[in-house]
Amino acid sequence: MSTTVPAPVTQRPRVGRIIPGYAVPVINEREARAAAGLLFLPGIVLYLTAIHTGTADPLKPFGAAFVLDMLIRVIAGDRYAPSLALARLIVSRQRPEWVGAPQKVFAWWLGYGMGFAACLATGLLQAPLWVTLALCGTCLALLFLETAFGICVGCALQSRFSRTAPQQCPDDTCALPNDADTPTTP
Repeated sequence: MSTTVPAPVTQRPRVGRIIPGYAVPVINEREARAAAGLLFLPGIVLYLTAIHTGTADPLKPFGAAFVLDMLIRVIAGDRYAPSLALARLIVSRQRPEWVGAPQKVFAWWLGYGMGFAACLATGLLQAPLWVTLALCGTCLALLFLETAFGICVGCALQSRFSRTAPQQCPDDTCALPNDADTPTTP
């Protein structure tokens, strides 16, 4: 009588997915960048509208949607966030570029915090328009850096403030140069 050993059950992480060959859960960088662009486009239009009209009212619904999207990413998981779901459809025919999920989660918490602060300042605190514009402008600048240049400022901050070094950064930006790879001058 032969006994079969059941295959180990791998629990799917809340954020990212397990891909053989990667030490941490990973996220498709193309999806993350596309989602940043999908959030940036209406955000910049409404930001400029707020400047033109002199009121933060155009930014309020977008701010609420932005905060909700970020919260869904970090609490429920990246599979359920509306901007990432739409981005996944848009880039579905492209080859994935896997990056570490932990640093993206840190970046998304940063986005959530900034968005929440902007919504709080605009709504409950009735802060002057310039405060809202400064907070929203910073968020939009970070979204632009992510979508246009692939620079994840939250990922860079995670590498500075986390106890564990980030892994699987886009284009090996978190890899330290190896002494053997460093050119020496005579």
